[in-house]
Amino acid sequence: TLDLTCRKTPCFVKFSEMEEMVNMEAEIDEVQPLPLSVTVGSTLQFYFIGKKCEILQDMNRHLEAILKEKKALRKRLIKDRCQESLPIEATFHKCIVELLAEAVTFIEKLESHLQSVRSIPQIPSVMNNMDTTLTKTEVLMIELEELTEKILKWEELQKKVYSD
Repeated sequence: TLDLTCRKTPCFVKFSEMEEMVNMEAEIDEVQPLPLSVTVGSTLQFYFIGKKCEILQDMNRHLEAILKEKKALRKRLIKDRCQESLPIEATFHKCIVELLAEAVTFIEKLESHLQSVRSIPQIPSVMNNMDTTLTKTEVLMIELEELTEKILKWEELQKKVYSD
């Protein structure tokens, strides 16, 4: 499916056509018998160098035009596309629906994952607080047991006093 939707980029089509023309002209010139004169040979070399120079100048003009549009391209890339309808080929509609479902699930879980990641640096202090709290709880339990024993002794003393 991806191969069917692949399109050639129009920016380099002209360059490839020009290069093919120059190559064909070079082949034609090779088939024709060349004069042995040095001046004719150097003239042909300058001719082909001129053709290549024209091609390079065309490429340079094209690249300059792209650079001039750079600012506009950046604005288009930064522009928020949420409120515009994007043209999507029908063969990809099912994939887009599945992708959106996965994106929604990811966004729902993202906040909890971020909260977990944010809490990682706080883990040592939380562990220290838990240790201190556990120690304080143990001390309170010991005091509660001692107090319970005292209350039970006091209750027994009160029973003896009332019984006497």
